[in-house]
Amino acid sequence: MKVLALSHGPSVGPGVFADAVREAGHELVERSVPLAGAGSEGADAVIVLGGAMHPDTDDRHAWLRSELQVLEGLLADDVPMLGVCLGSQLIARAAGAEVRPTSEAEIGWLPVELTAAGGDDPVTSSLPARFDAFQWHSYTHDLPDGAEELARSAVCTQAFRLGRAWGVQFHPEVRGEQVESWLAEEPDGPADVERLRAETKERIGEWNELGRRLCSAFLATV
Repeated sequence: MKVLALSHGPSVGPGVFADAVREAGHELVERSVPLAGAGSEGADAVIVLGGAMHPDTDDRHAWLRSELQVLEGLLADDVPMLGVCLGSQLIARAAGAEVRPTSEAEIGWLPVELTAAGGDDPVTSSLPARFDAFQWHSYTHDLPDGAEELARSAVCTQAFRLGRAWGVQFHPEVRGEQVESWLAEEPDGPADVERLRAETKERIGEWNELGRRLCSAFLATV
């Protein structure tokens, strides 16, 4: 397959998802939406990655409008998609769901639990029933009409499926060096930077294996 990864900044690339795509023998094409604009480029599957911006900031990031139009078209054509954090929010918005700030930011290693539907889903069933996920977000979204919630945290929906589109609010793709970049770039990041750095150093190896497994399950399913 030709797998397109849509990114929204230099430090929010496909991470370990790139390993899973290439190990499965597929072609990975990366496209920076803010620099190159949105486009599907005849992809067989699309990964929509995260970013520092919010999904409703069209007034500051005009390219979001064209990306939403592309995502609407991909949903209409039933092209397989996997959204991560901002990517999940954008897919949900393209499907007509409301996006909004969360009641509290989720930054760091926080508990997530699969729903019954998530345990039966061919993609999210690759995850443990309960796990601590690496998160970095202050926005969420409602479930689009016809979607199933696949995972939750105490704050918001953490995964959903709509047809052949999946979204996860946490960051299964992230490598340790990406976390370091975010810590340097984000003035409103975690309150205890050193604690997060130490936790990440301890957990990132196992987390990266989980991320590869999730992406591999997505590729195998579609």
